Amino acid sequence: MYKILLLLLGGAFGTGCRYFLSSLVYSIFRKPTFPVGNMIINVSGSLAIGFLAELFETRVLISPSIRVALLTGVLGGYTTFSSFSFETYSLLRDGETGLATLNASASVLLGLGAVWLGVRLAQAI
Repeated sequence: MYKILLLLLGGAFGTGCRYFLSSLVYSIFRKPTFPVGNMIINVSGSLAIGFLAELFETRVLISPSIRVALLTGVLGGYTTFSSFSFETYSLLRDGETGLATLNASASVLLGLGAVWLGVRLAQAI
């Protein structure tokens, strides 16, 4: 029960962080055609999960409950893969095939690159 409570609290915190950052990005870019806010969130979330997962597996002793709260709760609430999928679908629906392809390709490739970088950063410290 304790683990579930931590998971829920982490998810609420991650969702709040996602909303704050997304609002900030969209206040700067004012109605962008490309979904830059979700890409930034997905890439930074991928970097964070790569970094933290590597630390937790190799260097930092952490309880399973805290690990679930951080990786599944906070980062699960923070990243926006379902929103990414819907925005890509919307671009396709609106005939923006090039932007949809760019969004899908860049999000996946940058996300994988960010996980790799997070792992390498964790290994370097």
